[in-house]
Amino acid sequence: MSDVAFRLKSLHVYPVKSCAGVSVDEALLIETGLEFDRAWMVVDPDGVFVTQRELPRMALVRPTLRWQDVVLRAPGMLALHLALDTVEQPLRVRVWDDEVPAFDMGPLAAQWFSDFLGRPLRLVRFDPSHKRLSSKRWTGAVDAENAFSDGYPLLVASTGSLDELNRRLAAAGQAPVTLARFRPNLVLEGLDAHAEDTLDELRFETPDGPVRLKLVKPCPRCPMPDIDPETAEVGHAVGDVLAGYRADARVDGALTFGMNAVLLEGVERALRPGLAGEASYRFD
Repeated sequence: MSDVAFRLKSLHVYPVKSCAGVSVDEALLIETGLEFDRAWMVVDPDGVFVTQRELPRMALVRPTLRWQDVVLRAPGMLALHLALDTVEQPLRVRVWDDEVPAFDMGPLAAQWFSDFLGRPLRLVRFDPSHKRLSSKRWTGAVDAENAFSDGYPLLVASTGSLDELNRRLAAAGQAPVTLARFRPNLVLEGLDAHAEDTLDELRFETPDGPVRLKLVKPCPRCPMPDIDPETAEVGHAVGDVLAGYRADARVDGALTFGMNAVLLEGVERALRPGLAGEASYRFD
Protein backbone atom coordinates (compact mmCIF):
# COMPACT_ATOMS: atom_id res chain seq x y z
CA MET A 1 0.00 0.00 0.00
CA SER A 2 1.44 3.38 -1.04
CA ASP A 3 1.53 6.50 1.12
CA VAL A 4 1.83 9.05 -1.68
CA ALA A 5 1.44 9.20 -5.47
CA PHE A 6 3.40 11.32 -7.94
CA ARG A 7 4.41 11.51 -11.59
CA LEU A 8 7.82 11.29 -13.22
CA LYS A 9 8.07 14.69 -14.88
CA SER A 10 11.48 14.42 -16.54
CA LEU A 11 14.68 12.38 -16.83
CA HIS A 12 18.19 13.77 -17.10
CA VAL A 13 21.52 12.19 -17.98
CA TYR A 14 24.93 13.87 -17.49
CA PRO A 15 27.27 11.96 -19.81
CA VAL A 16 30.42 13.90 -18.82
CA LYS A 17 30.71 14.49 -15.09
CA SER A 18 30.19 18.17 -14.24
CA CYS A 19 29.28 19.19 -17.80
CA ALA A 20 25.74 20.04 -18.91
CA GLY A 21 22.98 17.45 -18.83
CA VAL A 22 20.61 16.01 -21.41
CA SER A 23 16.85 15.68 -20.96
CA VAL A 24 15.82 12.33 -22.40
CA ASP A 25 12.51 10.77 -23.42
CA GLU A 26 13.63 7.34 -22.22
CA ALA A 27 16.45 6.13 -20.00
CA LEU A 28 17.59 2.57 -19.46
CA LEU A 29 18.44 1.60 -15.90
CA ILE A 30 21.73 -0.21 -15.53
CA GLU A 31 23.65 -1.24 -12.42
CA THR A 32 25.22 2.23 -12.03
CA GLY A 33 22.00 4.22 -12.56
CA LEU A 34 20.81 5.65 -15.88
CA GLU A 35 22.74 4.45 -18.91
CA PHE A 36 25.55 6.86 -19.94
CA ASP A 37 25.15 8.97 -16.80
CA ARG A 38 28.60 10.15 -15.62
CA ALA A 39 30.22 7.59 -17.91
CA TRP A 40 32.94 10.09 -18.86
CA MET A 41 35.01 12.39 -16.67
CA VAL A 42 37.58 15.15 -17.15
CA VAL A 43 40.87 14.65 -15.28
CA ASP A 44 44.09 16.60 -14.78
CA PRO A 45 47.53 15.27 -15.82
CA ASP A 46 47.71 13.31 -12.53
CA GLY A 47 44.41 11.56 -13.25
CA VAL A 48 42.47 13.51 -10.60
CA PHE A 49 38.93 14.54 -11.53
CA VAL A 50 38.00 18.18 -12.10
CA THR A 51 34.55 19.76 -11.84
CA GLN A 52 32.69 23.03 -12.11
CA ARG A 53 33.79 23.79 -8.55
CA GLU A 54 37.19 24.79 -9.95
CA LEU A 55 36.32 25.20 -13.64
CA PRO A 56 32.83 26.78 -13.94
CA ARG A 57 33.08 26.86 -17.75
CA MET A 58 32.48 23.12 -17.73
CA ALA A 59 28.80 24.05 -17.45
CA LEU A 60 28.97 25.30 -21.04
CA VAL A 61 30.01 21.91 -22.47
CA ARG A 62 26.71 20.60 -23.84
CA PRO A 63 26.30 16.97 -24.91
CA THR A 64 23.90 15.42 -27.37
CA LEU A 65 23.27 11.68 -27.10
CA ARG A 66 22.88 9.98 -30.46
CA TRP A 67 22.54 6.37 -31.57
CA GLN A 68 26.27 5.70 -31.99
CA ASP A 69 27.99 8.63 -30.35
CA VAL A 70 27.90 11.53 -27.93
CA VAL A 71 28.49 14.95 -29.48
CA LEU A 72 30.01 17.63 -27.25
CA ARG A 73 29.64 21.30 -28.14
CA ALA A 74 30.98 24.41 -26.43
CA PRO A 75 31.18 28.11 -27.40
CA GLY A 76 33.89 28.75 -29.96
CA MET A 77 34.71 25.05 -30.39
CA LEU A 78 34.14 22.57 -33.19
CA ALA A 79 31.93 19.65 -32.11
CA LEU A 80 33.69 16.70 -30.48
CA HIS A 81 32.28 13.27 -31.33
CA LEU A 82 32.78 10.40 -28.87
CA ALA A 83 31.92 6.95 -30.22
CA LEU A 84 29.89 4.97 -27.69
CA ASP A 85 31.75 1.75 -28.47
CA THR A 86 35.33 3.09 -28.64
CA VAL A 87 37.90 3.58 -25.89
CA GLU A 88 41.67 3.84 -25.87
CA GLN A 89 44.45 3.32 -23.34
CA PRO A 90 43.55 1.97 -19.87
CA LEU A 91 44.70 3.98 -16.87
CA ARG A 92 43.89 4.70 -13.22
CA VAL A 93 42.05 7.87 -12.17
CA ARG A 94 40.80 9.38 -8.94
CA VAL A 95 37.26 10.54 -8.16
CA TRP A 96 36.97 11.81 -4.59
CA ASP A 97 38.65 9.14 -2.42
CA ASP A 98 38.28 6.35 -4.96
CA GLU A 99 41.01 5.27 -7.37
CA VAL A 100 39.35 3.43 -10.24
CA PRO A 101 40.26 1.97 -13.63
CA ALA A 102 39.22 3.95 -16.69
CA PHE A 103 39.98 4.35 -20.39
CA ASP A 104 41.64 7.39 -21.89
CA MET A 105 39.62 8.87 -24.76
CA GLY A 106 42.65 9.93 -26.75
CA PRO A 107 44.61 13.04 -27.75
CA LEU A 108 41.82 14.78 -29.71
CA ALA A 109 39.45 14.76 -26.73
CA ALA A 110 42.30 15.84 -24.44
CA GLN A 111 43.17 18.79 -26.68
CA TRP A 112 39.52 19.80 -27.01
CA PHE A 113 38.98 20.05 -23.25
CA SER A 114 42.40 21.60 -22.66
CA ASP A 115 41.74 24.31 -25.26
CA PHE A 116 38.27 25.15 -24.00
CA LEU A 117 39.07 25.09 -20.29
CA GLY A 118 42.52 26.61 -20.51
CA ARG A 119 44.68 24.02 -18.78
CA PRO A 120 46.05 20.54 -19.55
CA LEU A 121 43.25 17.99 -19.20
CA ARG A 122 42.20 14.58 -20.47
CA LEU A 123 38.86 12.84 -20.94
CA VAL A 124 38.36 9.33 -19.59
CA ARG A 125 35.58 6.76 -19.63
CA PHE A 126 34.61 4.58 -16.70
CA ASP A 127 35.61 0.92 -16.84
CA PRO A 128 32.31 -0.95 -16.37
CA SER A 129 34.11 -4.08 -15.17
CA HIS A 130 34.95 -2.23 -11.94
CA LYS A 131 32.47 -2.12 -9.07
CA ARG A 132 32.62 1.24 -7.32
CA LEU A 133 30.16 1.05 -4.42
CA SER A 134 28.27 3.67 -2.46
CA SER A 135 28.89 4.05 1.26
CA LYS A 136 27.32 1.19 3.19
CA ARG A 137 26.66 3.66 6.00
CA TRP A 138 23.76 4.89 3.87
CA THR A 139 22.87 1.93 1.65
CA GLY A 140 22.92 -0.77 4.31
CA ALA A 141 22.74 -4.22 2.73
CA VAL A 142 22.44 -2.83 -0.82
CA ASP A 143 25.59 -2.96 -2.98
CA ALA A 144 24.94 0.20 -4.99
CA GLU A 145 27.28 0.59 -7.97
CA ASN A 146 28.38 3.92 -9.41
CA ALA A 147 30.24 5.15 -12.45
CA PHE A 148 31.76 8.64 -11.97
CA SER A 149 28.88 10.08 -9.91
CA ASP A 150 29.81 11.72 -6.63
CA GLY A 151 28.76 8.67 -4.67
CA TYR A 152 25.30 7.33 -5.50
CA PRO A 153 23.79 6.06 -8.73
CA LEU A 154 20.72 8.34 -8.88
CA LEU A 155 19.63 11.76 -7.67
CA VAL A 156 15.94 12.56 -7.17
CA ALA A 157 14.40 16.02 -6.77
CA SER A 158 10.89 17.44 -7.08
CA THR A 159 9.23 20.41 -8.71
CA GLY A 160 7.67 21.21 -5.33
CA SER A 161 11.11 21.70 -3.82
CA LEU A 162 12.14 23.99 -6.67
CA ASP A 163 8.94 26.01 -6.31
CA GLU A 164 9.69 26.59 -2.63
CA LEU A 165 13.26 27.66 -3.37
CA ASN A 166 12.08 30.07 -6.05
CA ARG A 167 9.45 31.50 -3.69
CA ARG A 168 12.21 32.24 -1.20
CA LEU A 169 14.51 33.62 -3.88
CA ALA A 170 11.76 35.98 -5.02
CA ALA A 171 11.22 37.13 -1.43
CA ALA A 172 14.94 37.92 -1.28
CA GLY A 173 14.73 39.91 -4.53
CA GLN A 174 16.54 37.27 -6.57
CA ALA A 175 15.74 35.73 -9.95
CA PRO A 176 14.25 32.22 -10.16
CA VAL A 177 16.43 29.24 -11.06
CA THR A 178 15.84 25.89 -12.72
CA LEU A 179 16.57 22.39 -11.51
CA ALA A 180 19.52 22.31 -13.91
CA ARG A 181 21.48 23.87 -11.05
CA PHE A 182 20.92 20.75 -8.94
CA ARG A 183 21.55 18.14 -11.64
CA PRO A 184 18.88 15.54 -10.74
CA ASN A 185 18.38 12.35 -12.72
CA LEU A 186 14.68 12.01 -11.86
CA VAL A 187 12.36 14.98 -11.39
CA LEU A 188 9.08 14.19 -9.65
CA GLU A 189 5.92 16.29 -9.65
CA GLY A 190 2.87 16.10 -7.43
CA LEU A 191 4.80 16.21 -4.15
CA ASP A 192 4.91 18.90 -1.50
CA ALA A 193 8.13 20.87 -1.11
CA HIS A 194 10.97 18.57 -0.04
CA ALA A 195 8.61 15.63 0.46
CA GLU A 196 11.35 13.49 -1.11
CA ASP A 197 13.29 13.97 2.15
CA THR A 198 10.76 11.81 3.97
CA LEU A 199 10.19 9.06 1.40
CA ASP A 200 11.68 5.58 1.59
CA GLU A 201 10.99 3.62 -1.60
CA LEU A 202 9.77 4.81 -5.01
CA ARG A 203 7.94 2.38 -7.25
CA PHE A 204 7.11 2.57 -10.96
CA GLU A 205 5.30 0.04 -13.13
CA THR A 206 6.92 0.01 -16.56
CA PRO A 207 5.96 -2.09 -19.60
CA ASP A 208 9.06 -4.19 -18.85
CA GLY A 209 8.23 -4.73 -15.19
CA PRO A 210 8.54 -2.93 -11.86
CA VAL A 211 11.25 -0.44 -10.93
CA ARG A 212 12.01 0.15 -7.26
CA LEU A 213 14.35 2.86 -5.98
CA LYS A 214 15.31 3.51 -2.36
CA LEU A 215 16.06 7.05 -1.22
CA VAL A 216 19.06 6.70 1.07
CA LYS A 217 20.87 9.98 1.68
CA PRO A 218 20.13 13.72 1.50
CA CYS A 219 22.32 15.38 -1.11
CA PRO A 220 24.69 17.95 0.45
CA ARG A 221 25.27 20.95 -1.77
CA CYS A 222 28.61 22.45 -2.69
CA PRO A 223 28.83 25.86 -4.45
CA MET A 224 27.80 24.40 -7.84
CA PRO A 225 24.10 25.43 -7.59
CA ASP A 226 25.37 29.02 -7.59
CA ILE A 227 26.90 28.53 -11.06
CA ASP A 228 24.49 29.67 -13.78
CA PRO A 229 24.23 26.68 -16.17
CA GLU A 230 23.55 28.99 -19.12
CA THR A 231 26.42 31.45 -18.63
CA ALA A 232 28.84 29.76 -16.15
CA GLU A 233 28.70 32.95 -14.06
CA VAL A 234 29.24 32.34 -10.33
CA GLY A 235 26.90 33.94 -7.80
CA HIS A 236 25.83 33.33 -4.22
CA ALA A 237 22.05 33.82 -4.04
CA VAL A 238 21.08 30.14 -4.13
CA GLY A 239 23.48 29.18 -1.37
CA ASP A 240 22.45 32.17 0.73
CA VAL A 241 18.77 31.25 0.51
CA LEU A 242 19.34 27.54 1.11
CA ALA A 243 21.31 28.45 4.23
CA GLY A 244 18.15 29.92 5.69
CA TYR A 245 16.13 26.72 5.68
CA ARG A 246 18.00 23.65 4.39
CA ALA A 247 20.64 22.82 7.01
CA ASP A 248 20.24 19.06 7.53
CA ALA A 249 21.24 17.38 10.77
CA ARG A 250 21.43 14.01 9.02
CA VAL A 251 24.57 15.18 7.21
CA ASP A 252 26.13 17.27 9.98
CA GLY A 253 24.26 20.45 9.15
CA ALA A 254 25.19 20.59 5.46
CA LEU A 255 22.76 22.35 3.11
CA THR A 256 20.80 19.73 1.18
CA PHE A 257 18.51 19.65 -1.84
CA GLY A 258 17.27 16.38 -3.33
CA MET A 259 17.87 12.78 -2.30
CA ASN A 260 20.40 10.22 -3.45
CA ALA A 261 18.82 6.92 -4.47
CA VAL A 262 19.89 3.35 -5.14
CA LEU A 263 18.32 0.74 -7.38
CA LEU A 264 16.52 -2.15 -5.68
CA GLU A 265 14.84 -3.60 -8.77
CA GLY A 266 14.70 -2.74 -12.45
CA VAL A 267 18.07 -3.28 -14.15
CA GLU A 268 17.57 -3.31 -17.95
CA ARG A 269 14.17 -1.64 -17.60
CA ALA A 270 13.41 1.78 -19.06
CA LEU A 271 11.94 4.83 -17.39
CA ARG A 272 9.96 7.41 -19.35
CA PRO A 273 8.56 10.83 -18.38
CA GLY A 274 4.90 10.65 -17.55
CA LEU A 275 5.11 7.40 -15.59
CA ALA A 276 2.93 7.30 -12.50
CA GLY A 277 4.76 6.42 -9.33
CA GLU A 278 4.01 5.69 -5.71
CA ALA A 279 6.09 5.83 -2.58
CA SER A 280 6.15 4.89 1.06
CA TYR A 281 7.28 7.11 3.90
CA ARG A 282 10.46 6.34 5.79
CA PHE A 283 10.25 5.74 9.51
CA ASP A 284 13.68 5.94 11.16
